[in-house]
Amino acid sequence: MSESVPYVIACGDEGVQINVGRRLAFVGAGLKLPNFDKIIPYLKKTFGDDLAVASNEESDWAKEKLDLPDWEQVNASVQQHTEVMADELGLLYAGYLQFTDPRQLAHGIKGHMVRPHKVHVANTICLTIAGGEQVFHLGHFLISADWIAEAPAKLVKEILQTQIDFYTKLAHGEKLGIVVEEAGELDSKLVVANKKKLTELGLLPD
Repeated sequence: MSESVPYVIACGDEGVQINVGRRLAFVGAGLKLPNFDKIIPYLKKTFGDDLAVASNEESDWAKEKLDLPDWEQVNASVQQHTEVMADELGLLYAGYLQFTDPRQLAHGIKGHMVRPHKVHVANTICLTIAGGEQVFHLGHFLISADWIAEAPAKLVKEILQTQIDFYTKLAHGEKLGIVVEEAGELDSKLVVANKKKLTELGLLPD
């Protein structure tokens, strides 16, 4: 695991691009994701205590969970809500990813949003198991499964399935292909254990 690359929890929206840093993807950057607080210890054990989190524009998850009617209100609210969550969970708040050129955020993170406004172009879910997103791919919704090896199976299944179900809904109910990104900085034994748990839970592609 590289000491020089900061890890950042960010949404798995295919438009989120982290130019400097490594994305650990959770829908809505974990905001109001049920039981997200319970997996923070596993994330910190794997990636260290200095984990950052970044919010982003046009968060479909935040729009739904905060019950807001339009993107203007979502974009105005998501930063505050994410910063409060970060404080409660002992995470560092890096800032806000926008539809602009890449911007320098706090805690060594740099990034922006790159998909078309109000349009989702992903048709695949990518599960990362070796240290977050290694290569940006606009065609994938991203979900971090890098932390799951020692976590209870029920908790893992709930966290991952909730995200898979939401991204399937964004894709108008069409079944999304699932791929696994196995390259990364984590120890190979941990990568194997993460993949084994995905298999045991029936979450890997047939």
